[in-house]
Amino acid sequence: MKSATIDMTHGPLFGKILWFSLPLMASNVLQLLFNAADIIVVGRFAGSASLAAVSSTVSAINLFTQLLIGLSVGVNVVIARYIGLTGHKKEISRTLHTSIYVAMIGGVALGLLGILATGLVLDLTSVPDDVRPLAQLYMRIYFIGTPFTMIYNYGAAAMRAAGDTRRPLLFLLLSGMVNIVLNLISVVLFHMDVMGVALATVISQAVSAMLVLRSLAKTRGELRFSRRLLCIDKPRLMEMAHVGIPAGIQSCMFSLSNVVIQGAINSYGSTIIAAVGAASSIEGFIYIAMNSFNQAAQTFISQNLGASKYDRIGRSLHICMLCTVAIGLALSTIAVVFAAPLIGIYNEDAAVIAAGVERLHIVASVYILYGMSDVFVGAIRGHGVPIVPVVINLLGAVAFRLVWIAWLDTSVYGVEWVYYSYPISWVLILAALAPFWIYLRRKEPGRKIKAER
Repeated sequence: MKSATIDMTHGPLFGKILWFSLPLMASNVLQLLFNAADIIVVGRFAGSASLAAVSSTVSAINLFTQLLIGLSVGVNVVIARYIGLTGHKKEISRTLHTSIYVAMIGGVALGLLGILATGLVLDLTSVPDDVRPLAQLYMRIYFIGTPFTMIYNYGAAAMRAAGDTRRPLLFLLLSGMVNIVLNLISVVLFHMDVMGVALATVISQAVSAMLVLRSLAKTRGELRFSRRLLCIDKPRLMEMAHVGIPAGIQSCMFSLSNVVIQGAINSYGSTIIAAVGAASSIEGFIYIAMNSFNQAAQTFISQNLGASKYDRIGRSLHICMLCTVAIGLALSTIAVVFAAPLIGIYNEDAAVIAAGVERLHIVASVYILYGMSDVFVGAIRGHGVPIVPVVINLLGAVAFRLVWIAWLDTSVYGVEWVYYSYPISWVLILAALAPFWIYLRRKEPGRKIKAER
């Protein structure tokens, strides 16, 4: 375990941030491949209707899962803070076992709720009748794997708090390979359509969860997992909830606005739905690459705040922002320049490709704005202020997008007007987060004390 961790409170920051972020970036990309593999396989081997069925469920699934997944942000911040403080091995262990217990119980409850509410959700998002049966089947099977998703995310968050991003990468690499192989077998060989890709996703999620628990069980020190130590430690739970619930609410609200947007997109027909599903998957890779520096900022700042290394807080933010801008610009350029062949990977229908290219040109071209605001969100959360990013995102993204879609008459305006809501909301969020971060830094008690470099 010690060889896999990173000392975030001493030594040069740039190399350590990259050492933390690059495996995390690869892990996030692999996790995104779970859904991308589903979309690619059904799009190429099962047809546009099946692709639309899977695509139309993504926002609704995220709406259900983001609250509990958001709590893993609290796991990361709390454990990282205790590691920075040193001498709190008991608190670290209790946080770990409380989080795994919450993941198990909450995952089961959320899965049951998702299965029961599938029909209602599809009604609310106006999923077309021609894809509804397939979408309903995919969602219900997907929710069976919710406990596994939660266990992996909480366990991986604990590992990353100590700077270990390599083992979660290995686990997702193995489970991702399982997912892709099972997708191809179930759809191409056995013609199971969306049922096959949903089952493959559930099985791969179970593999990643078991690998995380097995690894933690063999870890030495305070992050060693034991079934006998599973508990609900109320003080630790409250600490995690203080950071994690606002993060989860923010994610839920984003997902809610995306569900509303998906409802508007659904009104344009199955071709647009399929195109948006493919384009969104490509955009997801841009976001997930940048998001690794959101998590790096959150973890490095949390540890250094606990260790009172205030000078390292500002430098951590600057490095993470620089990396986000560089990667965001590079990937957005690739997505725009090669839009048509990238959409063609998902589906060969000319109409789907044309519609997907339009989406990438409008949204992916400015995705860097989202990445920059996300780094500020991670930094502010790591600084122990979880509520403000939620409020800013609620007003700048959720409220704005809901008003935008309510105003938009989809029978009159083209789908491009739905897409415009994304970049405008990112500008609003960034314009609010940057000044707040400056204000927060000026309030640090050790701001005028030169910290150890």
